[in-house]
Amino acid sequence: MSTLARFEPLDELFPADPFRDMFRRFVRTPDWRAGRLPSEMKVDVTEDDRQYMVKAEIPGAKREDVCVKIDGNMVFISAEVKEDKETKGDGERVLTRECYHGSLARAFSLAHEIDDKEAKATFDNGVLALTLPKRAEAKGTTLKIA
Repeated sequence: MSTLARFEPLDELFPADPFRDMFRRFVRTPDWRAGRLPSEMKVDVTEDDRQYMVKAEIPGAKREDVCVKIDGNMVFISAEVKEDKETKGDGERVLTRECYHGSLARAFSLAHEIDDKEAKATFDNGVLALTLPKRAEAKGTTLKIA
């Protein structure tokens, strides 16, 4: 029976070191492609004069499992991720089975308050796209002293 191993390109240059290998096990980040949940949601935020645009990568989530809440200038994104993947070999004998589920959440604040009535969200192929218009700020006035 063959086993799967993680490819480490530097292993050919540097011989095996027990201390390095032990340290590597403690600091290795979860690998999404290996069937584990990502440790955090990746988010890109851009802005122009009128609005913020947010793109969040949530692979494995379904539209109905994603929740976005807006409170003033705070944005909260949460999602439930569930996926079952099964690989079969000859004779329908199961060779690998990778099942996982969990939740991801991300919160961040923006420099301006968001007009939550005009905000829009779309979800396509694991990418959440938010359009968050900036709330019109009250213009300051100068008072005349009588």
